[in-house]
Amino acid sequence: MKYVVTLFSLFFFFSILKCNAQSNVDFGIKGGLNLTFFKVPEAQFGNTIQTETGYYGGVYVNFEINDAVSLQPELLYVQLNDFKFINAPIYAKFQLSNKLSFLAGPSLNYFSDFFINKFKVRGDISTAYNITENFDLHLKFVVGFTEVAPNGLFIGAGYKF
Repeated sequence: MKYVVTLFSLFFFFSILKCNAQSNVDFGIKGGLNLTFFKVPEAQFGNTIQTETGYYGGVYVNFEINDAVSLQPELLYVQLNDFKFINAPIYAKFQLSNKLSFLAGPSLNYFSDFFINKFKVRGDISTAYNITENFDLHLKFVVGFTEVAPNGLFIGAGYKF
């Protein structure tokens, strides 16, 4: 519940920010399906990949640097069964065409359970396709840099206000 209140507070904050900001700052919401891949040791047979399915949702702000490049930090709440964490990527966003963009950058993650070391840095690459000016579909892949940091695939939609 505290995550929902936090996300709502951020959404309200970004609404005020948008009203007072110049036109080169946009914000929105996004959410969708999350597939997380874990390596699980299987006795003497080596590692097996196990997949957990969940959901994610959150907010983002896009700071336009020029017509082709912007900076887009996000704050996402991710849940996979009882496993919950906060994913905060900081993207460099490259506009490849009017409809297609490529995003890449580090991802700061706080795991509320499961890991002893609750803070992890991962790498994200993403692509977004604008269906309309305000609505997009996106796909992102998250790569864990350590053995215990799981990889993930995010498939979802976003709405820019």
